[in-house]
Amino acid sequence: MEFRHEPVLLQEVLQWMNVRPDGVYCDGTLGGGGHSEAILKASGGTAVLYGIDRDETAIRAASERLKAYPGFTALHGNFHDAADLLAQAGAGPLDGVLLDLGVSSPQLDVAERGFSYHEDAPLDMRMDRSRGITAADLLNTADERELTSIIRDYGEEKWAARIARIICEHRTQKPFETTFDLVHAVDAAIPKAVRRKEDGHPARRTFQAIRIAVNDELKPLEQALKDLTDCLKPGGRICVITFHSLEDRIVKRCFKTLENPCICPPKAPICTCGRKPVVKVLAGGAVAPTEEETERNPRARSAKLRVAEKRNTEA
Repeated sequence: MEFRHEPVLLQEVLQWMNVRPDGVYCDGTLGGGGHSEAILKASGGTAVLYGIDRDETAIRAASERLKAYPGFTALHGNFHDAADLLAQAGAGPLDGVLLDLGVSSPQLDVAERGFSYHEDAPLDMRMDRSRGITAADLLNTADERELTSIIRDYGEEKWAARIARIICEHRTQKPFETTFDLVHAVDAAIPKAVRRKEDGHPARRTFQAIRIAVNDELKPLEQALKDLTDCLKPGGRICVITFHSLEDRIVKRCFKTLENPCICPPKAPICTCGRKPVVKVLAGGAVAPTEEETERNPRARSAKLRVAEKRNTEA
């Protein structure tokens, strides 16, 4: 497939990444290589950039796209393991890290990946198709209570309990195999009057929830952010793009903790815990896409960029 998509918040990433000609960077969510290509171009083509992705199709496509840049190295793996992958590749301290936590357009658009509720296809949803359980496996084996928790917590879906119950009822008649099997279960669970008023497809939150669960997207995120911050040199920056409130809250909380790690009682006259600030949060909070970008690329509407700069903790 053609693994290209329009990278979101591209100019904002370049602005806050503060790209240098001799810089060393990590794109922990390589995808089609759009952000990586822009970073390498901004460096004049002389920077070193390690691109990580667990999707082998993305690795192949991005490697072809970026073959003109001698400083580019592709690493197959999960950004949750980025610190180990970078160490194995011999990478030194980094000037910048980028994480784009959204599903790339090619993954959404290619029916066979099973991410889309618009086309009927096998229920897969794995980012790395070489390992792990599929969405069909999860839907056919998880009990009602677990499914309710997944759909409620990861999809922020108020009809989670009804959807989980319908899923369990449906699979006694026929195992879940395709995306439309799941769409039909959601349609059966959500009242028609509610579905008519929905802003967007009624199944989108359930699909998001199942995708997050299948790929274990949230649980290791905070530790991965801390590990990647450790990989930065003083003055290096980490830029994280999120697309839903669950991810954004984790990133915001993690950056806040790294910026103010003191655990002393609030009324303590001086800090005695010895914990020093690790980062400085930049950009005054979250950066949103421009109206022009959202008109050009509707998938950017929910995107937020958060940026933090590594402090010199030895000073």
